[in-house]
Amino acid sequence: MQEDIGQKLLDANLIAANALEKAALQQKNTGGSLTGNLVKIGAISEADLLEFLARLYHVPAADLASYEPDPALTKLIPGDVATKFMALPISRSGRRLLVAMSNPSNIFAIDDIKFITGYEVEPHVASEAALKKALDRAYDSAGTMADVMKGMEEDLAVVEEDDSAEADAGIAGADEAPIVKLVNSLIADAVRKGASDIHIEPYEKSMRVRFRIDGMLHEMMAPPYKFKAAILSRLKIMAELDIAERRVPQDGRIKIKVINRTIDLRVSSLPTIFGEKIVMRILDKTNLNIDLEKLGFEPRPMKDFTSAIASPYGMVLVTGPTGSGKTTTLYSALSRINTPEVNVMTAEDPVEYNLDGINQVLVHEDIGLTFAAALKAFLRQDPNIIMVGEIRDLETASIAVKAALTGHLVLSTLHTNDAASAIGRLIDMGIEPFLVASSVNLILAQRLVRRVCSSCRRPVDLDAEILRELQLDPSEAKGSGLSDGAGCVECSNTGYRGRQGVYEVMTMSPRLRDLTLDRAPASDIKKSAIAEGMLTLRRDGLEKLKRGVTTAEEILKETAADDL
Repeated sequence: MQEDIGQKLLDANLIAANALEKAALQQKNTGGSLTGNLVKIGAISEADLLEFLARLYHVPAADLASYEPDPALTKLIPGDVATKFMALPISRSGRRLLVAMSNPSNIFAIDDIKFITGYEVEPHVASEAALKKALDRAYDSAGTMADVMKGMEEDLAVVEEDDSAEADAGIAGADEAPIVKLVNSLIADAVRKGASDIHIEPYEKSMRVRFRIDGMLHEMMAPPYKFKAAILSRLKIMAELDIAERRVPQDGRIKIKVINRTIDLRVSSLPTIFGEKIVMRILDKTNLNIDLEKLGFEPRPMKDFTSAIASPYGMVLVTGPTGSGKTTTLYSALSRINTPEVNVMTAEDPVEYNLDGINQVLVHEDIGLTFAAALKAFLRQDPNIIMVGEIRDLETASIAVKAALTGHLVLSTLHTNDAASAIGRLIDMGIEPFLVASSVNLILAQRLVRRVCSSCRRPVDLDAEILRELQLDPSEAKGSGLSDGAGCVECSNTGYRGRQGVYEVMTMSPRLRDLTLDRAPASDIKKSAIAEGMLTLRRDGLEKLKRGVTTAEEILKETAADDL
């Protein structure tokens, strides 16, 4: 059915043929529906898709953007039935029940809903992506955290502080149902809110749970302190960690089905003075956008980057701090150049997402499978394109440079503050300047800034002091689309929803190669790159600011002034 809608959108000239192919590739790599991926890559807007679906099915459209669940309605249709038919009751009038559906022509679904509810069903159409979000809000198999917390005092005996392994085992095995529900609900709530990490932190007399959403930590709840040992034990059992070992850090993984999708969690436990802190990184494949054109590159940097990754040999480096989106950029680049004609191999620690058609290797340093060892093995596997998760030491850097000079395209990451500093970092590691100058084709530095929420966007004027701090001319700011978010239901009153990349793309021109050979300082290399047209992180951020994509606060927080 989705393929039919894709073809009909194409026939109606609402999308381009290459957009349909791109959405199909993204669907294959990350899951989701075809129409959902068409919206995600920007081939068609949510509003245009909804209007088209309403015409296609000859039914009214249901706008679910500001939908708030009504328990009296949602209990009419069981969650599994609603998910199976992608149908959500949105209002009731007398004996008529208005139901938003992704496929209102499904008469079997309508008959079943009519039988279950006892109401006459009036179908409305909604986009699959909007419907999934609304279903996630309306139905949660684990129940809301408030419901789970309610009554836990009675359901679970008081757990006293006890450091023995036997106590933990007893908690995990005896009366654990409420704790299981609480932990599942916690994970479901984080996934529903689009969190990237869950922090569970014990203190002397309290516990707190925080979610990292769009790069910022938000305090979500404070479970009763008496449940500390039970919660930590439950999570360690799920991650297959040793519950008796509390003195050393441990790492594990959890694979769990939450709100109708499979989620991978990377779990890390760390002993603190008041107990173990657990951090879980949420890897949700459906949120991965690997369409290079939608990452937010400006036209010239985009052209330079695509040209560099299309080169048959050489090195492309992506730099930036942890959590700045380097892996997403590399995956997007790989998906662009991954064709049946090339052999693509990656060494990662850890492998965050599985990509079709790419040979991914998980680095395991404890058994000697380091980045360097994986790279050596790759060179005996007839590769065309190699991705190294991170260049951390001289041995890895040496093999990567050698591979780049012997006819392979090498993609990797470094931890530096800007693009120009990456050259000095490689030389400081022990790579000769002439090898760096010969092998590196392009260096990209990046940061992530929060996007202004599209539902509550409003125009804003910046005062003279902020303009001066941004190094932005008042004439440039005047008449541009400066905006911020007022705060609404969609963005949980933060004014921000989602994140956007800010990029500094430095192509290794002959002049920059000469400066590298002369061991020139990073400031000189940066000055020369700017003279050749490079947009710095700050200038690239200002372009996004003027278009209303993000705010001055985000640009000042994530980018440094160009003091050259």
